[in-house]
Parts: sequence; structure tokens; C-alpha cells
Amino acid sequence: MSTYDPIAFLFGGMEKLGPGGNAHTLHVLHLLSKGQFPVIVDAGCGAGRQTMVLAKELGTLVHAVDSYEPFLNDLTRRAADAGIEHLVQTHCMDMKDIPDVFQHIDLLWSEGAAYNIGFANALTTWARAIKPDGFAVVSELAWLRERVPDTAREFFLSGYPDMQHITQNIAVAEGAGYNVLDTYTLPKEAWVEAYYDILEPRANALVDHSDRSVRDFARETVKEIEIFRTSEDSYGYVFYVLQRV
Repeated sequence: MSTYDPIAFLFGGMEKLGPGGNAHTLHVLHLLSKGQFPVIVDAGCGAGRQTMVLAKELGTLVHAVDSYEPFLNDLTRRAADAGIEHLVQTHCMDMKDIPDVFQHIDLLWSEGAAYNIGFANALTTWARAIKPDGFAVVSELAWLRERVPDTAREFFLSGYPDMQHITQNIAVAEGAGYNVLDTYTLPKEAWVEAYYDILEPRANALVDHSDRSVRDFARETVKEIEIFRTSEDSYGYVFYVLQRV
């Protein structure tokens, strides 16, 4: 068994653990009708970049859920440094268990994390915890074009075979009990700035690491970034702004 934690090696200390950015989080938040959200849950929050944005913008307690405790510890520290520790409460748990802990969610937010339990499964599972007329904002990888380079298609066939087109994901959301109010596709720079431009040199430095799990994770990350560069904008992260029926 490995004594190394590949996730810590590659992502330790990073504020962004996936494509996105504060401006994009705020843009999507403002697509929602203005209102009060007494119970907010950030599902799969990671290190909580977007958690902090939501807490600051809404001035409301955000329940940050993730199964990887080191990321939650980072979030707790950052929230304290920003003077908003009273607006962030962390929960080290699996996203699929959210309905067991929260039953009356006004706003469920999830950036780049739903795929961990499957987009359709996540929406169906979380619907049980969201109040009628409550909101869910969930981002998901999607094919953006009909023509996809073979290298990209093959990469995701092994890495994320369930990836769909936007229209298919909209149908999935409607089938799970939501009205789709809006969508927003992250621009290409949201993948690079403070994410791939930090991750790539880290991964390159670890491709010959002595530990196999670290080495394999680093090589897969290098490959992922190369696929992104040559993908011809054929895929991206899309936010789905949803209201529970």
C-alpha cells in the first residue's frame, strides 16, 4: 500500500481544484432570482474557493460538504483568514449522504463534483433534500460539439464514459425533477488560470516519482492537460441552473 497521497502531492495548497473562478461563480449566482437562501449546501466543495464566494456574496452560512478532510481543513483556515469563519461550516462526508443530513435545502451548489457519483444520480439523490421551488446549481462536463477529436473521445471513453451533450444533460435534469432555468459554459481560460497553469508544472515534476500511485496520477494529469490543448473546444464545464419542481 502506498504511503504517499497523490492528491496531496498534486493539489496540496491549491485554491482552485478544477476549472472555474470567482467571477464565473458570481455570474452564475446572479442568474438566480434574488432571494433568501437560509440553507445552502456546497456539495463536493473541495478546498472551497466557491464556498467562500457564496458566503461573502450572500452573507449566509454555507454548509461545505466533501469527503477529503485535508481540503476541508484548507477551507477552514482560509475562511478564518478572510474573517468569515462564522459563514462556513464544514462536513466531512459523502455527497450521496446529503439527504440524510439536510432535508430543507434552499440552494444546493456543486462545481465540478457531481460526476463523482454520476450526474443523473447526484441530481436525483439531492432532489430529495431540496425544498420544493428550491434551487440547485450544478456544473458538469459536457460535449460542446458534434465533431470531437479521436484522442479526446478515447480519453473520456475510459475516464468518464457517461459524458453527454448539453441537451442530454438538460433532459436528465428535467427527468430528475427540476426546471432548467439557464445554462452557462465556462470559457477556456477558466481551465488554465490558477488551475492547469499551476497543475501542469507540478505534474511534470512528479512523472518519475518513486511511488507508483503518485507517478501514475501525475502522468494521467499531464495527459489530461494535453488532451485539453488539442480538444478543439469540443468539451467543457457547463453550469445548469435548476429549480426543484
